[in-house]
Amino acid sequence: MKSHRISDEQRRARLGRRHLLASGHRATTVEDVADALVALHATDAATVYLSACARLAEPSTAEVERGLYEDVTLIKLLSMRRTLFAVSREFAPYVGSSTARAIAVKERAAFVKFLRDGTDGGWDEERLARTEAEVLEALGARGEATTAELAKDVPALKETIVVAPGKPYEGRQSVGSRLLRLLASDGHVRRARPRGSWTSSLYPYARVPQLPEIDVREAKAEVARRWLAAYGPATEADLKWWTGWTLGDTRRALADVGVTDVELAHGAGLVLPDDLDDEPAAAPWVALLPGLDPTSMGWRGRDWYLSPDHVPALFDRAGNVGPTVWSDGRVVGGWAQRADGEVVWRPLADVGRETAAAIDAEAARLAAWLGGVRVTPRFRTPLERELSA
Repeated sequence: MKSHRISDEQRRARLGRRHLLASGHRATTVEDVADALVALHATDAATVYLSACARLAEPSTAEVERGLYEDVTLIKLLSMRRTLFAVSREFAPYVGSSTARAIAVKERAAFVKFLRDGTDGGWDEERLARTEAEVLEALGARGEATTAELAKDVPALKETIVVAPGKPYEGRQSVGSRLLRLLASDGHVRRARPRGSWTSSLYPYARVPQLPEIDVREAKAEVARRWLAAYGPATEADLKWWTGWTLGDTRRALADVGVTDVELAHGAGLVLPDDLDDEPAAAPWVALLPGLDPTSMGWRGRDWYLSPDHVPALFDRAGNVGPTVWSDGRVVGGWAQRADGEVVWRPLADVGRETAAAIDAEAARLAAWLGGVRVTPRFRTPLERELSA
């Protein structure tokens, strides 16, 4: 029996609707955005805001802050690919059980070794556990606090660790900065509203209830199901890369979901069983997406929406994508913000006069809601550097 074929054009048609990028399909809440994309990249403080506001009918940093810091309906977890993501509160237990908890175990083992090797044997698991308990007690009394503030209550946080001993780049790092990140990866604390603007990475911490535990296999299947609903059709390699799971775990999760084989332009693909129907394209749309946006980083195989010729300009050497310009499901250029706040862009392909005008309008929309706030991506790419100069 011949498998169902889904063309690149049909895959691109899904993006405008499912990823909330077409103007008629934008969301009203940040939780809707997070669920539509499964997870929002949060390594760079500004990315969550830029990704969400690109998809909100009414862009608003206040709406994103409501979800992150007031209602706490978005939860940040060190999870897929050992990357920080923001996911909806309802979905967080599945991400926690499927991925984040295993990463936290590795983070703890690495930190214990780091302490032993870098502090002349002054730390062990017992002292670490005691210090963590003191930090959580102090944090409970304060409500929220930065690492520096907590160090006033727990002096052990001021101690330093030798990093890369004997190397030319040897240095020292405080115990506190690593220990708070460890407590966050374990799910004991969360990053509260940053001190400063929404682009700041100076976070105080607050205590948080532990996420409910879900059977690991069930959790992995749910993550795979949601990802395929948002990013399918896709390949086994795409899901393995996106999650950071082993090949065995990836295949087991796909089998538990019960996927259907399809034929793609570049080989075999997978979809959910009820997702074979062609999806009509949304009205012509354009979007300016930030570095590390979930759509730009959604697949390992990207040729169907991104020309390989454009990769050197749009990605850094570590594989992080920078700010991109999209038109009807394709990356057609890059953008940046200059020191005076102006949003500028450059096409990397012929887009035509009407599309160029639409991109200009979207750039103006972005500049308007930024309101003069200057955003510099954490991971700089060649085109972004050139445009922002």
